[in-house]
Amino acid sequence: MKLVTLQMVDDLIARAGETGRLRLNHNLHESFADPVQRLFVAAGRGSYFRPHRHDAKSEFALVLRGRFDILLFDDNGVVTERIAAGPECDVFALEIPADCYHTWIPVAEASVFFEVKQGPYDPARSLSFAPWSPPEDSAGVAAFQARLAAARAGESVA
Repeated sequence: MKLVTLQMVDDLIARAGETGRLRLNHNLHESFADPVQRLFVAAGRGSYFRPHRHDAKSEFALVLRGRFDILLFDDNGVVTERIAAGPECDVFALEIPADCYHTWIPVAEASVFFEVKQGPYDPARSLSFAPWSPPEDSAGVAAFQARLAAARAGESVA
């Protein structure tokens, strides 16, 4: 049996804050080959989730702590939806459709969501980064994050 405890989530948040990405996963699935991938993701404010999509797979997420703004995009980098999600928001869970570019913006420090998606997970093929978004650790990330933070539906971030 696997138990999920408040202490485990607190530890995940603390360890995420010590990483360069300000983000850390805790997987419940045993391997990338599992048919269902289940994981907790802890992120601090400033963590960059490069816009991406999961080819032919939807993603379900439940925000447990803090708050995230989730942006959905068309193929050209135009924001189609901006959703605030968290325990204190009207929306606390969502399903992102397959093949839809999206990003997560941690708005509150110590934000955590639980994610479920179809496996298996192949790091080389399970997601596609948006070609109009800068790679992690590149010079353009800070400016791009500022555009994401301000972007509203109908606006382009590309």
